[in-house]
Amino acid sequence: MAGENRIRQVRNIGIIAHIDAGKTTLTERILYYTGKTHKIGEVHDGQATMDWMPEEQERGITITSAVTTCYWKGREIHIIDTPGHVDFTIEVERSLRVLDGAVGVFCAVGGVEPQSENVWHQADRYGVPKIAFINKMDRLGADFKGTVEQMKERLGAHPLILNLPCGSEDRFRGVFDVLAQKLIVWDEESQGSRFEMVPVPGEYADEVALARESLLESLAEVDDVIMEKYLGEEDISDREIHDAIRKACIGLNGVPVLCGSALKNKGVQPVLEAISRYLPSPLDIPPVRGINPETGQDVERPPRENAPFAALAFKVQMDQGRKMTYVRIYSGVLRVGDEVLNPGKKCREKAARILRMHANKRERIKESGAGDIVAVMGLKNTATGDTICGPDHPILLERIETYQPVISVAVEPKTAGDQEKIDAALSKLSEEDPTFRVKFDEETGQTIISGMGELHLDVLVHRLLREFNAPVTVGRPQVVYRETIQKKVLWTERFDREVAGARQVATVVLEVAPRERGQGNSVVPEVMAEQLPEGYLDLILQALEQGLESGVLQGFPMVDVEVRLKEAVFQEGASTDIAFRAAASMGLRHACEQADPVLLEPMMSLEVLVPEAFMGEVIGDINSRQGRIEQIEPRGPIQVIRAVVPLSRMFGYSTALRSVTQGRGTFTMVFSHYDPIS
Repeated sequence: MAGENRIRQVRNIGIIAHIDAGKTTLTERILYYTGKTHKIGEVHDGQATMDWMPEEQERGITITSAVTTCYWKGREIHIIDTPGHVDFTIEVERSLRVLDGAVGVFCAVGGVEPQSENVWHQADRYGVPKIAFINKMDRLGADFKGTVEQMKERLGAHPLILNLPCGSEDRFRGVFDVLAQKLIVWDEESQGSRFEMVPVPGEYADEVALARESLLESLAEVDDVIMEKYLGEEDISDREIHDAIRKACIGLNGVPVLCGSALKNKGVQPVLEAISRYLPSPLDIPPVRGINPETGQDVERPPRENAPFAALAFKVQMDQGRKMTYVRIYSGVLRVGDEVLNPGKKCREKAARILRMHANKRERIKESGAGDIVAVMGLKNTATGDTICGPDHPILLERIETYQPVISVAVEPKTAGDQEKIDAALSKLSEEDPTFRVKFDEETGQTIISGMGELHLDVLVHRLLREFNAPVTVGRPQVVYRETIQKKVLWTERFDREVAGARQVATVVLEVAPRERGQGNSVVPEVMAEQLPEGYLDLILQALEQGLESGVLQGFPMVDVEVRLKEAVFQEGASTDIAFRAAASMGLRHACEQADPVLLEPMMSLEVLVPEAFMGEVIGDINSRQGRIEQIEPRGPIQVIRAVVPLSRMFGYSTALRSVTQGRGTFTMVFSHYDPIS
């Protein structure tokens, strides 16, 4: 199958959720029932196909997003299984940027947990249509209706309930198909491969009939055809209902909701049907838009194989020392040996190999077209977020947002001879992971690595030893602070010195002002480029941007600062580019020193699940860490405490929580915002 017909059958989806909601378990069943694998790999046994890294198998968590392709009833489904832990949130962010749809997995016991909320809103930001799977219906405390209500309250979702559970906890039998008015029961001996649809038992008949009526009411609110027929009490065909659900899902006006227990092999095939029926193909979403780097004009690329080639690199992975770049192809065709343009880096690259991935296994293919997600070898200069396109039709797509690290540790080689090996290994790891930063501290002579959390850095240190045979000694974790200013200041800086026997002069007038928290930095020129020699304005702006990377209090990066270049005075025969760079750097520093600089610390959203008997001790401990309790709510026999706490006070919290709750408390922590240090 080629061309438009092939693209119409493609589904690019991601599995997203909070840690331990069952994403990888669901993915393993999908691979088994679509015939991609011949054995179900379990996360708790360290045998999951998609968790192929040794680190993932040992810890029982997903660390890196894994890509695979499977087929279901003629559909070609490209799946990205993403991590649930907040430390690896960049893996979710960059996956959602290139996906057309997502399956949000929710634990029926935990409901909408903090990281579920995070990834759901990430998907909203990219306009990704979603379906929801409420998992673990067999677990003690499973609450289907409660989870649906939380989806409405916390996610602002408009649920379209397609499945109802038949029983729950140890009485969970199967799921009701609300549209077909049937009970689906799975055969345990075939590991859920076989199932049958039987009539709804009498005691559930009214509940299932009412659910169908509610579904039609919900669809009538968002679909005119259904509304007319519903109000006119006309018959509505299943085809019309499926079309309305698909339209609502793709238009972000509704979320189809299914349920089951992936671990017990119940409820997975309806998820595959929903992916096929309701999530969009590349043809159902608007053409990707970008900028022509030569003209600056907006251009778009339709999802067609006969259109100019355009793709986005969303992930880089080192494979036995060689660089493998994962790309989403939006338009055109990429063939082995093709020369492509990287317009952001202004360089040309060659696609040496194209690989269809199945976790860490690969299949070499000769070409790949619009709608595909593949790995490419040979793109030496391409990094995460870079566009690659046909040299004759340049386009620059929107980059992938990355996050600033919040925690650092110093690392040192165990033997003096290992420094070079460690530097090379750290360079490769930072190329893979945009949230991992490496810097050399000139004063202490230490190598400082920074990341998104303790687990993130712990995994990277283990990878140094395992993959690169580069053992290191690790220092204590340090919080990465930020600096900002609190008032507006106008400053004139005149640089006038003799350098290498020649007088160098430059004058700049700068205005610095604080911005709203979270808005980032802004450098605005109010000087016309024609007032200065060619290239001088760019040099001054570059010096100002670099100056914001190191604050005036303790050298931490500055955030939420606006710098306006009000004036730049050029003196013929005396002004040089060096003088202007020096004037800009010194002027910015002096202006910020006068603008009430303040140190900011990262604040974390903390959610603690604890039995009621230990609630007092947990609240007391949070207060002692300068935390602020925001909400306490019951969830069955468990109390949920939500608080905001400084990251600097949270090192070793898991040990402290186990101690005060006799091992029965659990917590999750997500970065919230920066606040002035207390």
